[in-house]
Amino acid sequence: MARPLAAITGASAGLGTLFAHRFAARGYDLLLIARRGDRLEQLGRELGRAHGVAAEPLVADLTLAEDVQRVAGRLAAEPRLALLVNNAGFGVRGPFAAANLEEQVRMHRLHIDCVLRLTHAALDGMVERNAGAIINVSSVAGFVRGAGSAGYGATKSWMNAFTEALHLELRTMAPGVTLQALCPGFTYTEFHDVAGVDRATIPKWLWLSAERVVDDSLAGLDRRKLYVVPSWRYKLIVAIVTKLPTALRVAVEGRSPRA
Repeated sequence: MARPLAAITGASAGLGTLFAHRFAARGYDLLLIARRGDRLEQLGRELGRAHGVAAEPLVADLTLAEDVQRVAGRLAAEPRLALLVNNAGFGVRGPFAAANLEEQVRMHRLHIDCVLRLTHAALDGMVERNAGAIINVSSVAGFVRGAGSAGYGATKSWMNAFTEALHLELRTMAPGVTLQALCPGFTYTEFHDVAGVDRATIPKWLWLSAERVVDDSLAGLDRRKLYVVPSWRYKLIVAIVTKLPTALRVAVEGRSPRA
């Protein structure tokens, strides 16, 4: 029998690379999607040697409409597609009013338009087969906003709402398809380095390992859990902050560490 296929965006580093290793260990062939082709090819060779799976690199810049359309077409045409991980993302620091608008637009394209289009392309076959899963890598920032990351938090709030609404639709349309919003807090990956965040400004107890985040995601996927928030600390933060009256919640958000 042909192996199922897992497609992962942002596969060249961080959580994306770890997802690739975990799914290869579970016997999935991989479609590895990112901008850095050299990294994708190296990762594909590693996965092939370690697990005997096929790992196809697909070089694409998912902030560009033509690349998103090309990847969406590939997903829609793949009868073996069993998993999609919408993991690609980046953050933009600083007050929105003073931000580089084009960088904000690129981030919104990647976190919203790309996720929208790739999810739609993947769901066509998944709904028909009544099988499959989509993991949208969101953030605790989708629940707890913060100064200096207005656009980032807004895109992750959208991602949470989108994932939850799809979950509700598919419960009757295709109950065999699983949706997950993965919502980690501060995680040791390249993400914060690229964003220019000084890790020393964030309390150490708030940091998570990338391995913890991915393993919690997969454990939640096995249980078909809609929201996965790694670490009891972040679960507690989300549980409390989201139930506060608006004025008190905004006051708490104003004192939270800045991404």
